[in-house]
Amino acid sequence: MSIFSSGSDVAESRRSPWLRFAVLSSIGFLACCATAIGQPAPTQQPTSAPIQLGTIDVISATGVATPESQIANSVTVITAEQMERDQRRTLPDALATVPGLNMVQTGSPGSLAEVFIRGTNANHVKVLIDGIDVTNPSDPNQEFDLGQMLTADIARIEVLRGPQSGLYGADAIGGVISITTKKGEGPPKATVTVEGGSFGTFNQTANFSGSKDRFNYSFNIQHFQVASTPVTPLNLLPPGQQRVNDFYDNKTYSLRMGYDFSDAFSINVVSRYTDGTHRLTGDTQDPVTFASFPAASQTRQVVHQSYTRGEAVWSLFDGRFTNYFGVGYTNAWSLNEGPGFSTPGTVSSINVGERVKVDWRGVASLTEGQTLVMGVEDEQFSLEQTAHPMFRNANKAAYLELQSKFFDRLFLVSNIRHDENDAFGGHDTYRVAPAVILPWTETKLKASYGTGFKAPTLSQLHVDFPEFNFFANPNLKPETSIGYDFGFEQPLFNNRVRFGVTYFHNDITNLIVFGFSPPTPNQPPRGSLFNVGSSTIFGTESFVSWNVNERLSLRADYTNLKAIDDTTGLDLLRRPRIKESVTATWRPIDPLSLSATVMRVGNRFDVSRDGTVSGILATPFTLVNLAANYTINDQVSVFGRIDNLFDVRYQDPIGFERPGFGIYGGMRFVMQ
Repeated sequence: MSIFSSGSDVAESRRSPWLRFAVLSSIGFLACCATAIGQPAPTQQPTSAPIQLGTIDVISATGVATPESQIANSVTVITAEQMERDQRRTLPDALATVPGLNMVQTGSPGSLAEVFIRGTNANHVKVLIDGIDVTNPSDPNQEFDLGQMLTADIARIEVLRGPQSGLYGADAIGGVISITTKKGEGPPKATVTVEGGSFGTFNQTANFSGSKDRFNYSFNIQHFQVASTPVTPLNLLPPGQQRVNDFYDNKTYSLRMGYDFSDAFSINVVSRYTDGTHRLTGDTQDPVTFASFPAASQTRQVVHQSYTRGEAVWSLFDGRFTNYFGVGYTNAWSLNEGPGFSTPGTVSSINVGERVKVDWRGVASLTEGQTLVMGVEDEQFSLEQTAHPMFRNANKAAYLELQSKFFDRLFLVSNIRHDENDAFGGHDTYRVAPAVILPWTETKLKASYGTGFKAPTLSQLHVDFPEFNFFANPNLKPETSIGYDFGFEQPLFNNRVRFGVTYFHNDITNLIVFGFSPPTPNQPPRGSLFNVGSSTIFGTESFVSWNVNERLSLRADYTNLKAIDDTTGLDLLRRPRIKESVTATWRPIDPLSLSATVMRVGNRFDVSRDGTVSGILATPFTLVNLAANYTINDQVSVFGRIDNLFDVRYQDPIGFERPGFGIYGGMRFVMQ
């Protein structure tokens, strides 16, 4: 496994004394880690020992909290402690090293961030925040822009890989990202953080949370600002034009409250509002040559996102049958204002996407080791755009899942779901996922087989652009997939070491692609969308985790991926064939924690910034990030990190530079 930068990358680091200092510091850090591997644990024990590998509960795989060791699905859990340790401030940064996942962001924080899970398209991923479907009905591909999500109030992220429509319905061909925010517990507590650093970074967060008797509460304010990030490659600028750096400002307010009226009945409310402003360099077009290039004036993007859900929980029969009644509302409003791509002057557009969803889920304990999960959903969603009328659609669904455990060694989850969509009719999906733990060796064998689908979006069905000879297609059908995976996990030394390999395969058909309809006697060819594409995706995910001692832990992940367009035989764009990462965490003394992450993304094909040239081979890149946290006392702690230690210059996607070397630091205050 290659995890180190090339010689040219190291040469970049010689340009700055800060980089030379950082390189020497990191070498010393890694040397200490290597030395500690061969040493016995210190006599003074840390305040908390690492969690034994494989003992975390997983919720997203089945809808019921289940030990990770009993789950056949491939799932990665990222906790608040991990994000705080590594100081990941945005969702794209938190997801960067997840195996089987490739994160692509167009430059600075706040820019469009897309995730490709196991080689599927970016719109093949369902994103949930506290059970709220946050995919945007006004987006042409009905995606959620992960670049707007801050992490200070997140308790855990679960990344579920493989087709999951049998439980989650549309948009889950590649997988599901389920985000849970923090719940107030214990005496009242206020936490404030302040952070500053490179690229004009100035971030602040405030949290007030706790619980009393039957009431729990958590209120959060996050302000994230990066004032000057270089994004536009200098070689793309017209002669004499200066680069203008990107600016991003995000204010996010969230709350989570709950009240237990009795041991059998409670209500919960979650709400989240994001106000983001991004100033970036867009593209414009020469009206004579039709060549496109970065515009001289900036584009302003404003995003207002509102997510709210109320839920009532009612337990019957001494807790053997629990009912969850929920109502959710999402509103995604966005403004784009800047130079027109082909029209002189300033052009502005407003998009509004809304969704109202009512759902019921029941969890019944039938007998020992047999749990039945059932549910129904009814959602209405709409799209409204400048110069277009409002378009609406609705979907009703019902699902059933049986989770079985036999002899504490054999586990089986099977589900089936029916969706009834006003636009394309009914669609059925399912999933079966068995796992077995062998006696004596404790080897876990796992497999899954399931189907998925992606419904055509409101934009694809209805929104025409006659000036570009593009017309929607109201006859589109869902994109569909059949996928399977199988593998093993092996614990050693009382589960302090765990390693495994999973092979996955996914066939996607009815892919929606752009093309031209045949000419008719009355009209020339028309550009539109058609269900004619297909792709084959397969590969492996491998990992090894090692809790070396009570203070040092290591983890390595390796993904090998092949994603092929069946029509052309070429690789799908922005899917690296190789992705690998290594993370080391070390607590040399109780107050101090250190972490180091090395991530390498291999060759991948892409298109030029203006989209006119395809099949460009993007070069690999390797990133090294370091982080340190020091607790001064119960009320005050300090932290600092270095991102992109070797100042590697890379574009992902092509045409957009990603941030170089950055150093950040701050303080955290806790009052209770």
